[in-house]
Amino acid sequence: MMNFQTAIRAGFQNFANFRGRASRAEYWWWALFTVILGLVGSSIHSSVGSLAQLVTLLPSIAVAVRRMHDTDHAGWWIFAPIINLVFALRSGDSGENRFGPPPPPRTS
Repeated sequence: MMNFQTAIRAGFQNFANFRGRASRAEYWWWALFTVILGLVGSSIHSSVGSLAQLVTLLPSIAVAVRRMHDTDHAGWWIFAPIINLVFALRSGDSGENRFGPPPPPRTS
């Protein structure tokens, strides 16, 4: 199972990777990180919060697209708010799907 630190590292390392799959843990740890970063940045100064959101925008889109792929759905579903949330909450396909093999478990 992926932990918080590994998810952040994976998010930045795969910041422009829209292929493959992202586990549910990777997606939700990344989401928590972006919320915390935005809150901390905004508490310092509104421009710092805006910069934090800008820095994490592309990685956030990429991890969301890969999360949709893990549930065997096209990445375009990230633009359908309620459906996207339902898909993000679902377990990923346990085996290979049309977007590739399941993401490897990362713990370090």
